Amino acid sequence: MEGLLIGYARCSTERQDLEVQREALEKYGVAPENIYADHGVSGARRGRPGLDQALAAIRGGDTLVVTALDRLARSVVDASAIAEAIEAKGAKLRVGSSVHDPSDPMSSMFFHLVSAFAELERRVISQRTKEGMARARKAGRLKGRGPALSELQQAEVIRLVENGDRSISDIAKIFKVSRMTIHRVIRRRNERK
Repeated sequence: MEGLLIGYARCSTERQDLEVQREALEKYGVAPENIYADHGVSGARRGRPGLDQALAAIRGGDTLVVTALDRLARSVVDASAIAEAIEAKGAKLRVGSSVHDPSDPMSSMFFHLVSAFAELERRVISQRTKEGMARARKAGRLKGRGPALSELQQAEVIRLVENGDRSISDIAKIFKVSRMTIHRVIRRRNERK
């Protein structure tokens, strides 16, 4: 008996749509209820809930199906680790229409080459993004996000901290910010002294 086809789809930002990947997975024979997804999650992150669920659902004889390798992993190391985890379960990995067979040297070589190109693509995009942001910052077009608290609110934070009757957590709750924001205000004040 042939195992189940388990699908995995991922997109990096909330603005992107998973529908094209879902449709492609269904065309490859994956039942809609067997498709796991991560929406707004970078492929560079290893901890992805949808991927973790897909890998947990795989049993011996099953096949994990992805539309493209860059949807599964963005580095050679990560792709290899995922492929090994799938192989250890006695399952297969299918990327688009081709099945990765780790026992076949040519299939294994092709898988690693495609993984290397996916990693290269991610690094080139990251480098171009950083260069573009640096140019925009230099030209004064990229200012960054403003402070979470106004000058008046920051002064009140310092007053509360110096008073000593409120904890950092309490102050953060009062101003509806994170504790880290309160620590930044304190650090900036200390740097000015």
